[in-house]
Amino acid sequence: QVQLVESGGGLVQPGGSLRLSCAASGIICSNYVMAWYRQAPGKQRELVAAITSGGSTNYADSVKGRFTIHRDNTKNTVYLQMSSLKSEDTAVYFCKTSLGPSGYWGQGTQVTVSS
Repeated sequence: QVQLVESGGGLVQPGGSLRLSCAASGIICSNYVMAWYRQAPGKQRELVAAITSGGSTNYADSVKGRFTIHRDNTKNTVYLQMSSLKSEDTAVYFCKTSLGPSGYWGQGTQVTVSS
């Protein structure tokens, strides 16, 4: 059974940093595209960052230069390092794998950027 468990969210001041983790079980995440999405209140879910099995990455324009996605194959975990956080980064952040026709989603972790 595939499970993705996100953690690391919380309340942070503007300009601060957070690191989100997505621990995978039931799959080897290095074999698939792994991605982080986010959904703010009243908005559609949007892609934030993704990493392929080969290690290539891509980012939404809004987070380029501030967020970094990386993978620790020994821990079967994908991370999203977020820095220079802005209020508009406030959202629930979800991890997703490309396995299967529609992929698998984690339950999400809340990130709130506020002073």
